[in-house]
Amino acid sequence: MTQNTTIYLATGNAHKVEEIAAMLAASGLPVKVESAKALGGMPEVDENGKTFAANARLKAEALASKLPEGAWALADDSGLCVNILSGAPGILSARYAGVGSTDDDNNRRLMDELAMVPATRRTAKFVCCFVLLDRQGREHIFTGECPGRIIQTRRGLGGFGYDPLFVPEGYEETFAQLGEEVKNSISHRARAVQALIEWLKGDA
Repeated sequence: MTQNTTIYLATGNAHKVEEIAAMLAASGLPVKVESAKALGGMPEVDENGKTFAANARLKAEALASKLPEGAWALADDSGLCVNILSGAPGILSARYAGVGSTDDDNNRRLMDELAMVPATRRTAKFVCCFVLLDRQGREHIFTGECPGRIIQTRRGLGGFGYDPLFVPEGYEETFAQLGEEVKNSISHRARAVQALIEWLKGDA
């Protein structure tokens, strides 16, 4: 990794771009973060992998072919894993209620699935897996997890995805209530980014 390296984020999700860019900027490292739009947009990817790492790799590979020399593609795949649902929705988190489903659709399905489950058995965790890839195929993987629980009714207007239903361990508020500053310090994505930052520092 050279000074002033550019990392292109292999996602069309503006929320993820904002979160990751903010966390990398706060590290003070000489890394420039760009969205896939700077390379003409994120190619369509059939996320048919069986794991978070496999799907992240597919997205990184799709963008890597567009990279300028010396740049890297960073892709993430993340999701919510509920213990009593055997890890579901997992890699299907973004489309739990079907292809084209909205956050509201997915939240409703999750609430329906857990309707008869008592509070003590609603443990879950958010998982994030990053794959960093360059044009030569050099790959590095970074992961992060945030344990917590699923509540019965949505609370809070912030965040996205399952944030209004997820209370992280050690807190009483949901991700949607805690605010970006707190969330960006404890989330699964924050922990995966921190692993990436530690690697960047060691490789600088």
